[in-house]
Amino acid sequence: MSSSESEKKPEIKLYESVHAGFPSPAEDIPGTALDINKLVVKNPASTFFARVSGDSMEGDGIRDGDILVIDKAEEPRDGAIAVCFINGEFTVKRLRIQDRDITLVPSNPKYKAITIHEGDDLTIWGIVRYVIKKV
Repeated sequence: MSSSESEKKPEIKLYESVHAGFPSPAEDIPGTALDINKLVVKNPASTFFARVSGDSMEGDGIRDGDILVIDKAEEPRDGAIAVCFINGEFTVKRLRIQDRDITLVPSNPKYKAITIHEGDDLTIWGIVRYVIKKV
């Protein structure tokens, strides 16, 4: 067996339609091969993954332990969920950008929004494109 054969990744099938309502009788539905990286990574050189710690974004379905797919090449925009570095700490929040004002907004009402003030050290590391979770 050649080294390229031994390193070959197993092919995972993607089925295009799985009904969430009343099940329909189906014959064997052929699946196509799925490469999860091709599905969730738009810009490989600027994409990274991060595991969520905390519950400030639960209202958006982002829970402790989920994995975020973050793209640093995506432009920050109002309403986007972003991973930010603010005053020495990483956080994931929804961006509110109005004129030159930026606010980092949690989706859990237990937490307060973070308004960015002059002198704050803010870097928007990237925009969340996907959330990978265990159910």
